[in-house]
Amino acid sequence: MMGIRRQRHVLLLSALVPLVAACGSSLKSKAPAVTPKQTAVQTRADAVPATPVAPAAIEDPVLTLIATSDRHFKAGQRELEQGHVEAAKQEFNRAVDVLLESPYGARTEPRIREHFDRLVDRISAYEVRALATGDGFTEKKYEPATIDELLALSTTIGTPSATPELKDAVQSDLQNANHDIPIPLNQRVLSYIELFQGRLHEFIEEGMRRGSKYLPMIQNVFRAEGLPLDLAYVPLVESAFKPNALSRAKAKGVWQFMTGTAAENGLHRDWYIDERSDPEKATVAAAKYLHTLSNIFDGDWHLALASYNGGPGRLQRAMKVARADDFWKLAEKPKVLPRETREYVPMILAAIVIARNPAQYGFDFQPESPHTYETVTLPRPVDLRRVAEWADAPVDEIQALNPELRRWTTPVKSTNYELKVPVGTAGIVQARLADAPPIDLASLKYYTVKRGDTLLLIARKLHVSKGDLAEANDLPVTTRVTAGQKLIVPAEATVLMAANADRPVPATEARKTVAEAGQLAQASETSNLVRVSYEVKRGDTLASIARVYRTSIASLKTWNPRLASGQLTAGQHLTVYVAN
Repeated sequence: MMGIRRQRHVLLLSALVPLVAACGSSLKSKAPAVTPKQTAVQTRADAVPATPVAPAAIEDPVLTLIATSDRHFKAGQRELEQGHVEAAKQEFNRAVDVLLESPYGARTEPRIREHFDRLVDRISAYEVRALATGDGFTEKKYEPATIDELLALSTTIGTPSATPELKDAVQSDLQNANHDIPIPLNQRVLSYIELFQGRLHEFIEEGMRRGSKYLPMIQNVFRAEGLPLDLAYVPLVESAFKPNALSRAKAKGVWQFMTGTAAENGLHRDWYIDERSDPEKATVAAAKYLHTLSNIFDGDWHLALASYNGGPGRLQRAMKVARADDFWKLAEKPKVLPRETREYVPMILAAIVIARNPAQYGFDFQPESPHTYETVTLPRPVDLRRVAEWADAPVDEIQALNPELRRWTTPVKSTNYELKVPVGTAGIVQARLADAPPIDLASLKYYTVKRGDTLLLIARKLHVSKGDLAEANDLPVTTRVTAGQKLIVPAEATVLMAANADRPVPATEARKTVAEAGQLAQASETSNLVRVSYEVKRGDTLASIARVYRTSIASLKTWNPRLASGQLTAGQHLTVYVAN
């Protein structure tokens, strides 16, 4: 769980002054009777003294903090009941963060510690339930691909007939534009130009604005590969230049690669990453694939574009059946090519015409600057929320810089993953990475295989799919697991991440001498430690407790000799040493 730590101050409510209290009570009673004015001061011993006004109670800041945390938790419950998983997650995260960010931390003050532990348990229960219903926080969200929307819209509203004025304007534009792929001035292309600059004006303009930050990179790649630069605008129709675009057919990324085609052209995909969503890597793959299609169809870019949409095999079969090698003749035969492919090529050509000269067709937008970033080589998996904290940047920014990452963590088995970070932060992230213990870097959950377990049985226990469990551990789904084997649980450890960032317990709690630490290796290493007692809760494991207190399982067993078997029971008390 991420949250950039900022100093918070608990605000105390001002005490109500007696005048306000008096005014408030007078509204509930009749007007008092008027009594004669007294001029003498009472001095008798039996005189009744005036009733003192009790001072307004000062609100307990700890209770205020707990109430604030509880409000966020209840808000998360309401969001979850309405099916708003992301909003619920944010509220749950905030319920924990307000405790972590307070001057007390989450474990310093006994009442806060009790609330924190109960809060973690309750949120964990919701996470398990969400996973069981398929709403787990396991993969980032994707956006609908533009090609699906364009085809649906063109079916609904139809393509208008181009006016003679538009035809003359386009003809003049084509004479001066020097396109590097042929643009026929036919009714199919003209009708899409009119549709794009009319009914779909905002749709296309938003795509061009977003694409402006990728165009220099795409054109550089295509120029180096000797490809027509006009092809750089293909993503305007495919995805509107959205790295996280996902079509109904499961094509993904700016260039809308299917899984098999992506792999054939050098893009890697596993449970942790999908390089189809990386604009730079996908552009290199697209250049390679377009080269291949151009060679298959002898440099005919209309046929190559049709095959980019429908597949080269389907187009070759269509050419054989129709006995034609011209796309426009094939497009006249509805039974030969599917509608999507017949509409795809004129859509692309119309988009190229407009994108090469947007002002000519009534488009006006401010281009976006290309992404700038630095890179950090990660020797081990790291939670993106940790990186965001170190870089003092929103986690959304880290994800936007690294769109190929499907999860909340970098690949678990990678020892040299190149992570993009905001400009000026690489040195800071590198330094924090070097100082942080490995257990503090990645919020991962593990399951130890028991005798008789299978992948299917374990998946059911953990409320995850068998495929996700196998893929997260880089295993075939047919793998036979063995007792003692450790498997990564494909679920985001949201609450654990927050607990991991908790503050240490102060010296005022359960301080003992170094000698009482028992079998610790070096007295000098424990001279700044504080002994605390931890009550085991249902669902706890040695690994989860070790992460919370930033220690190791071996240390827990050293401090608690009865843990040799590693078995825990709810209510059991463990001795833990934490930094003072």
